[in-house]
Amino acid sequence: MSVSVLGVRHHGPGSARALRAELERLKPDVVLIEGPPEADELVALAQDPDLQPPVALLAHVPGEPSRAAFWPFAVFSPEWQAIRYAVGAGVPVRFCDLPAAHGLAVPAEDSEEAGSPGDAAGDGDAGPAPAGDDPAEEERARAVRIDPIGELARAAGYDDPERWWEDAVEHRGDTPFQVIAEAMAAVREGHVPDGYEARREAFMRRTVRKAVKDGFERVAVVCGAWHVPALADPADPAGSGGDGGPAGRGRRGWGAGLPPAKADDALLKGLPKAKVELTWVPWTYGRLAAWSGYGAGVTSPGWYHHLFASPDRPVERWLTEAAGVLRAEDLPVSSAHVIEAVRLAESLAVLRGRPLAGLAEVTEAVRAVLCEGDDLPVELIQRHMVVGERLGQVPDTTPMVPLQRHLREEQRRLKLKPEALDRELDLDLRKPLDLERSRLLHRLRLLGVDWGSPQESRGKGTFRESWTLAWRPEFDIDLIEAGAWGTTVPSAAAARVRDLARGGTAGRGRSGAPGRGVPAPGTAGAGGSAGSGGGVSLADLTGLVERCLLADLPDALPYVLEALSARAALDSDVTHLMAALPAMVRAQRYGDVRGTPAAGLASIVDALLTRVCVGLGGAVTGLDDDAARGLLGHVDAVHAAVGLLDSAGDEPPKGRWLGALRAVSGRSDLHGLIEGRIVRILLDTGELDAGRAELRMSRAMSSGHPPARAAAWVEGFVSGGGLLLVHDARLLGLIDGWLTGLTPEAFVDVLPLLRRTFGAFAAPERRAIGERARSLGTGATTAAAAADDIDDQRAAAAVRTVLEILGRAS
Repeated sequence: MSVSVLGVRHHGPGSARALRAELERLKPDVVLIEGPPEADELVALAQDPDLQPPVALLAHVPGEPSRAAFWPFAVFSPEWQAIRYAVGAGVPVRFCDLPAAHGLAVPAEDSEEAGSPGDAAGDGDAGPAPAGDDPAEEERARAVRIDPIGELARAAGYDDPERWWEDAVEHRGDTPFQVIAEAMAAVREGHVPDGYEARREAFMRRTVRKAVKDGFERVAVVCGAWHVPALADPADPAGSGGDGGPAGRGRRGWGAGLPPAKADDALLKGLPKAKVELTWVPWTYGRLAAWSGYGAGVTSPGWYHHLFASPDRPVERWLTEAAGVLRAEDLPVSSAHVIEAVRLAESLAVLRGRPLAGLAEVTEAVRAVLCEGDDLPVELIQRHMVVGERLGQVPDTTPMVPLQRHLREEQRRLKLKPEALDRELDLDLRKPLDLERSRLLHRLRLLGVDWGSPQESRGKGTFRESWTLAWRPEFDIDLIEAGAWGTTVPSAAAARVRDLARGGTAGRGRSGAPGRGVPAPGTAGAGGSAGSGGGVSLADLTGLVERCLLADLPDALPYVLEALSARAALDSDVTHLMAALPAMVRAQRYGDVRGTPAAGLASIVDALLTRVCVGLGGAVTGLDDDAARGLLGHVDAVHAAVGLLDSAGDEPPKGRWLGALRAVSGRSDLHGLIEGRIVRILLDTGELDAGRAELRMSRAMSSGHPPARAAAWVEGFVSGGGLLLVHDARLLGLIDGWLTGLTPEAFVDVLPLLRRTFGAFAAPERRAIGERARSLGTGATTAAAAADDIDDQRAAAAVRTVLEILGRAS
């Protein structure tokens, strides 16, 4: 009997290649791998060619998918290579880490066991230390946080642990497992595992004992290098258990120098346990990168993949591929560039005493030669090659909830392939395929699966939509959670809408489990809450109507409209009604464009607008600056929405709205910002002629009003755009006269307000206003002088010509 404990670095290409060779040499009859034992039944799927890494084992608690954890695997992960070897050789595979049922039994925030050395990279990446005031406990906590790779690198004279690991292991082409075991034993000397780490290693030993008891003669254990001293016999640090050793060692058997089984059983007794389910899910190289927040121990997965896949001349092949990426972006890169870049990378490696040029050297060569010192193309290489664009794939035989399976079918039917990198998608809603794609993406957003993010359309017309698509591994968690609402995407989205209309919450944040598994990130399950405290706001309901129409959920729409009618009847706050109206108008319009029936919307819109018009007088009374600015946004939004409504009928919506604005425009208690904006709207719509608007402005800027109010009036008046001041010299002259007549003290007070107002204009508008103001200041022309200097006879000829062009000549 022999037990070989092979310590690896998770996601290390050198470890993966050496492990595969070592397993082929040892020819074990069982392989034990660090990971959740509940996944033993899923190993057989590794034989399916459709299971393509990067993939991850996903563990979750049924009914509570917010409690979940991932175990990622890339093609260069030693564990994945161990699985591939075992299934290819017909050798049983067992996972030997602490079961996910224990790790997920208690939410991470409620557990002191948040991690342990080796969680992420098998190299001593310790989790939080136990709390306490005992100095000995604090010292032990500091010991837990030891980074063994960092310790070994410092002992070798390196200041960069990653560089040392590449030089000592990755670039060697083989991994000296016995040397690594001895090095880890030295680093762990005097280390006392904490409760959680001790239980993990106790369960690993229990799994090894069971394999030996089951009659396996050659046992291979693949685990993070940190755990090797806890699994290998101290008298046999290589973990051979008697294989090829002295006869006495072979007779003694494995584990004689390790803690007894009784002690391990005592550690594992009484652990909390939850029912869990596991499956394979696609993963991405972006999620393997430490900068993405997942901390899987790989900062450059694309580079590691290259090292694993191209052991022969990796530097030359990498730089050739980098040249191809740059050429695809129309950047000039020649073969001579590649040759010089290879020479530079190799020269840097020699100067730095490295056996092979690493990522640092090839990146410097790319920057200096291929990119000629420009960092922007280097970022392109970083994104496409260093991190990588790969998205894994799982076969149809993988266990899935019905909602996941239906989405896969819809993705195939609609030809929407999930991709890791952002992809722009423009849809023409007049085409049936694009319309169905839009509906799918909107339905998924209602379920909290933000695969597509809507962007501002680059085309004209309401029949166009633009999206940015990017698939994220955590979407599988969202789909599992949304599976409680239905078995298909439309039915689940409709059920979710009905729940939101009743005031349901949008989802729960997720908490992950400790261990090597990567915790699932906390996100909102359905794109935000529709309400709080069991209620739902009017604006939320109107937005839900719009989303319901976009997603084509006619079965759910009546529930939302009923809730909206009830809520609108009880809401007496006019600002709430004004906030709700624009979304309702857009929903009515979308219903027309998409061919979706929107029965009942017109009556609700009409009722909302009527209540807004009636209550507008009270809403504009007694406002401070912040409230006035907020109401200004509502006034603009309602005005834009009313312009989309049908103007037919005896009392068109636009006429009612403008009538309400006229009724309040002459009040003396209006805030300057609101009064100025209303006057501008009435002027633009023809409800107020230029002379009366000039009179209103002159009155607002008289000396009887404080300068701050006059400045607010100007801000409200010109907030619709500055071109009016360019084309109407009289209005500009009024503002100029008021501004030049201010005292120095008053001018200092209103200057910031005016600067904010005019600073919002486009640069050409500001320039044109400045030119007109300069001519006013020099006295070259004024509005009155210009009127007096007009030659009526010469002007009449021009007027006749313009009328003829317009077809209005008498």
